[in-house]
Amino acid sequence: MTIKKILIIRFSSIGDIVLTSPVIRCVKSQLEDVELHFCTKEEYTPILEENHYIDKIHSLSSSLDELVKSLKKEKFDFIIDLHNNLRTRIIKMRLGVKAASVNKQNVQKWLMVNFKIDKMPNRHIVDRYMDVVEQLGVQNDNLGLEYFIPDKYEVENDWLPETHQREYVAVMIGAKYKTKRLPLNRLIELCDRINKPIIILGGQEEVAIAKELELFFERNDDSQPYEEGLKELGKKTRIFNACGKFNLHQSASVIKNAKVVFTHDTGLMHIAAAFKKSIFSIWGNTIPKFGMYPYGTKFTILENNKVKCRPCSKIGFDKCPKGHFKCMNDIVFDFYVP
Repeated sequence: MTIKKILIIRFSSIGDIVLTSPVIRCVKSQLEDVELHFCTKEEYTPILEENHYIDKIHSLSSSLDELVKSLKKEKFDFIIDLHNNLRTRIIKMRLGVKAASVNKQNVQKWLMVNFKIDKMPNRHIVDRYMDVVEQLGVQNDNLGLEYFIPDKYEVENDWLPETHQREYVAVMIGAKYKTKRLPLNRLIELCDRINKPIIILGGQEEVAIAKELELFFERNDDSQPYEEGLKELGKKTRIFNACGKFNLHQSASVIKNAKVVFTHDTGLMHIAAAFKKSIFSIWGNTIPKFGMYPYGTKFTILENNKVKCRPCSKIGFDKCPKGHFKCMNDIVFDFYVP
């Protein structure tokens, strides 16, 4: 069968869509004259708009029926399903064209979470995504992830405080679930240990905790008598709080220009990997073995492997089910930032 028109489906979320970028690039680059479409949720279309490998983006807003009707008009030859849930199965059934779907390893994840039985394959999710297109003759080019920033959202150096214009470390303090985030006291300890100018990144949900972190390290008139003592101790942590101030593309620009990146298991971690940054990846209730660790770049995992209840979920919770939160509270910050 001649493949001329392909649809890739991945509805969410930020990190998962960034992780599809090698599939997008390899399919478009390796298949001759293929027209490549991508379907995602409406809120995530900005992530893909600058990707020159994609010919057309389709978005799911509220009506799955309307989406299916518009997709039928395209007359696709093949569907690459990188989400593989109920909605994508409905789409594939109603379009009635040949398709291939990612193996989400849900049984293996369930065994790992509930019984700590490790049957997970030692393969990154990107490599499992690439398995889906192998039947098309598409191979992984091993060039890693990509993220495209519109020129208008590049953060200029002079937008930053003078203390951060020479170099800085980016620290992403957000994550969708609280059990994937360091609590405030550990964030303070982390930033103190980094001992460099730091830009804190996060969304509106992290504004309050970011403000507390900023105030802890704030240098003002009251702290002037202590400046010499801080210098003698070699204390160099200075915080620029960018939480809620930058959009996703601007945050990506800050990450791209950072010396080093510290991040939880979140979408910005994968954006950092797309820019081949050196990453310190911080893990709480989830584990890298699920296949979502930084891809194609140098990284260091910071985690507590001594708690028997971890992983307690494949995604996360609003609070620790056991109440002790040792997976985050007891992580040893053993690292050095040159």
